[in-house]
Amino acid sequence: MPARRLRRAAADYAYVLPALGVMLVVIGYPICDTIYLSFFATPPNLAMSHRTFIGFDNYTRILTSDAFLSATWNTFIWTFFSTVISFALGFGAALALNREFVGRGLLRGILLIPYVVSAVAAAYVWRWLYHSDFGVIGALSVALGITDKPIIFLDSVDTVLPSLIVVNIWKEFPFAMIMVLAGLQTVPEPLLRAARVDGAGAWHAFWHVTFPHLRGVSTITVLLLVVTSINAFTIPWIMTGGGPAGASHIWITAIYEMAFGRLRFGPAAAYSVILFLILMCLGYFYVRALSGTRRKAE
Repeated sequence: MPARRLRRAAADYAYVLPALGVMLVVIGYPICDTIYLSFFATPPNLAMSHRTFIGFDNYTRILTSDAFLSATWNTFIWTFFSTVISFALGFGAALALNREFVGRGLLRGILLIPYVVSAVAAAYVWRWLYHSDFGVIGALSVALGITDKPIIFLDSVDTVLPSLIVVNIWKEFPFAMIMVLAGLQTVPEPLLRAARVDGAGAWHAFWHVTFPHLRGVSTITVLLLVVTSINAFTIPWIMTGGGPAGASHIWITAIYEMAFGRLRFGPAAAYSVILFLILMCLGYFYVRALSGTRRKAE
């Protein structure tokens, strides 16, 4: 019997081995090479010849630099507000769309448009909407008498990050809406009817019946939004490139600019490893939340 199980397991692993091999080449090798590179000082050229081993100096310089602290603060602000507001808007939209009304399907389709639009296309459209001289938003604010002159969105260190956060919220809240809508389908209708029979109002029925069934999907959605925001490269890079004066740099754009703008591959590799460890921690909590949701479902 053990020999038969071993042969069966060996056959199963044989089917998986090609995929594992591809993953090791495509994912494993770049990760290991980046970790290895992070311990070296490299000349500013693409060949990266004449590497010099410097140990943890790259990590020390990154973690103690003012640019890293600024990017960290920007990343926190970007991630926090993008996640909280995207989830709140998505949650509210899901609750509204969960009810039957005329035109619900059309409204669902309209609200999904930001999510299905390419991030590159969305970034360029919003870049023109925000344009200081030719932007539609600035022109409307002047035409309606709200401001005396067009609002400066992307060219000011004070307004650039909030302006980018608005775009990211517009792009990501439909995802939260979809996830919460899926969670609402798991709420047992008999429990809601029983709550109404017992005299519970809409708020009490939501808080004591609906919300407990949404905790798992809400946790997973929030974690995915956090990871998505931290990895959101396209919108901030295309719209501002980290400017002005680094005011819109987040971790991932700072890494890209350091590696391919200044050709400092060693420090950029160390920066990448730091970000990788942070994302691994978030991945751990995501897997735990996902496993807990599965256990409750069973």
